[in-house]
Amino acid sequence: MPKPLASLSLDLDNKWSYMKTHGDAGWESYPTYLDTVVPRFLRMLGDHGLTITVFVVGQDAALEKNEAALASIADAGHEIGNHSFKHEPWLHLYSEAEIDEELARTEEHLVRVTGQRPIGFRGPGFSFSPTVLKVLSNRGYQYDGSTFPTYIGPLARMYYFFTARLDTDQKEERKKLFGTWSEGFRPLKPYWWQCDDARILEIPVTTMPILKAPIHVSYLLYLGQFSHMLAMSYFKNALRLCRLTGVEPSLLLHPLDFMGADDDSDLSFFPAMRQPAAKKLALVDAVFTEFKKRFQVLPMREHANALAARGLKTRVLAGGKRDGATEGRSEGATERPQELASTR
Repeated sequence: MPKPLASLSLDLDNKWSYMKTHGDAGWESYPTYLDTVVPRFLRMLGDHGLTITVFVVGQDAALEKNEAALASIADAGHEIGNHSFKHEPWLHLYSEAEIDEELARTEEHLVRVTGQRPIGFRGPGFSFSPTVLKVLSNRGYQYDGSTFPTYIGPLARMYYFFTARLDTDQKEERKKLFGTWSEGFRPLKPYWWQCDDARILEIPVTTMPILKAPIHVSYLLYLGQFSHMLAMSYFKNALRLCRLTGVEPSLLLHPLDFMGADDDSDLSFFPAMRQPAAKKLALVDAVFTEFKKRFQVLPMREHANALAARGLKTRVLAGGKRDGATEGRSEGATERPQELASTR
């Protein structure tokens, strides 16, 4: 019997983007760790025979110092996605023209550096709005992966604000960082977003079925600080629940999953970044092994193609405000199957 499908993606947030969101000085020089982290995750993915989607920030692709690292990702056969240009988690506050420029500038540099025009998008900090959806649809994007169905977003934001150096205006910009508690009411299974004439396939970042607790790898590494066995037991139970509830998980990675305190001490405010890299890599290796054992793991583009060929529900998004628990509704049990385009 064939394994159910799943997808794996990595949000390639660079050092400067973390510093910027955290309110740290010096981000304007765009410090980078891509030359360290990219070869590391490419090697581990290659060892496991995994091909994934990597969401790249346009500003990084615009800088010559990052070109070789980014080109190597595409050369290894991985899909390149759009992760905005300036990586500002308050993207939902942008005007339609500003969002369009964000996407267009990123596309230009990604095509130039990697040879791929992205068909998938993930907003920084899971930032999303009806306007973002409309611009994605107008620009021909085939899928979005910006929703994060969990109730604990406000707790994550509270922790982030506690450790950050932000003034009142900066906190106001970031007040929707990681989403609101109502995000937990969103579905775990993929669906079609519909907003006026705009329509796009949504593949949520998977959280624990029923509980809606995070299961992305950074959270597993946080648990791994206390016990490797605890983290893996939690992950295995999450995958069992996915199988039982028919959820095909879309698992999320971040660059710091492949780095430790011995690589960069400036980012110690992040959970699990006070551990050595070797300890973290051992847990990531175990996660990959377990994930492959239970699911057929694909890049998001291929997962999206398979999903679009099925009947999926449509969720209507009100056009004038950010989506919440009362704004989305399912209309019809199924949609006509369709095939998504290839980036190649």
